[in-house]
Amino acid sequence: MNYEESLMVKASWYYYFENMTQQAIADRLSISRMRVIKLLESARQSGIIQFRLRSDGVGMVEQSQKLIDKYHLKDVFLIPEVDSDEAHPNESIARAGAMYIADRLGDNACINVGYGDTLSRTLNHLATMVQSPVTCISLTGGVSNYLPNTRSNVFNARLYLMPAPLLASSPEMADAMREEMSVSEIIRMSELSSFTLVGIGALGDGATVFRTGVLSKSDHFYLKMHNAVGDVLCHFLDKDGHLVHTPIEDRLISTPLEQLKAMPNVIGLAAGADKIEAIRAVLRGGYLDILITDEPTANLLLKDG
Repeated sequence: MNYEESLMVKASWYYYFENMTQQAIADRLSISRMRVIKLLESARQSGIIQFRLRSDGVGMVEQSQKLIDKYHLKDVFLIPEVDSDEAHPNESIARAGAMYIADRLGDNACINVGYGDTLSRTLNHLATMVQSPVTCISLTGGVSNYLPNTRSNVFNARLYLMPAPLLASSPEMADAMREEMSVSEIIRMSELSSFTLVGIGALGDGATVFRTGVLSKSDHFYLKMHNAVGDVLCHFLDKDGHLVHTPIEDRLISTPLEQLKAMPNVIGLAAGADKIEAIRAVLRGGYLDILITDEPTANLLLKDG
């Protein structure tokens, strides 16, 4: 089931089974009423709506609602299990995130974008998908991860990046960089955005901060010894979603977690069994409004743990 079919299933479920009005569905899905009408018509024409809702569609909607209820979310968007032949495991989630945002962006909209491979891929997909340029504001230092893929023929995005590294050489240097006008202006701009996209990192060797050498093997060991299970915006969390206070945190150039919580429509993009502990921690910490993931990950998140 692709993105468009998933939206058809959601709209059909709410309209035919929950007896919601088209406007209520539009408000729930953050899309226009005309878009809902077209989705319902496409669902009828394609056979998704027959005498009953197709069983796999029902399952996805039920899964989504259970996750919404369990973690007090505004929305959950699920994609099928990621194809093992996919060029990169983050590609499917990145595409889904880009389509979800593209469907909901208004004119002159701003979005905040976090650090990581999935978010970099999402930004590139989004910037080649939208008709008019979208304004993207970085939530962390580390400029290279926000730059466009040079293979993209069209890149409709205006990038406002923190001119700073992700990790400073010392706490004093980090404090000085945060006070720089060029950095503080980007932080203030982030308050204007209607959506915020963040990735969720596991505490594994393949995580972007370790793979790119931002953090070392000794940092990895140190974080594990302090019960960290993953990160959001490079803030490392324990299993209950509490910030793990380490010297790394003092050197970090990143949007504070309390500021992240205050932002509207924070969307987390992550999937995979290796990220379950990290995703649970971010959800338990209450940092997300919306989760985009795949069905197998959703099943694991719904289990006790």
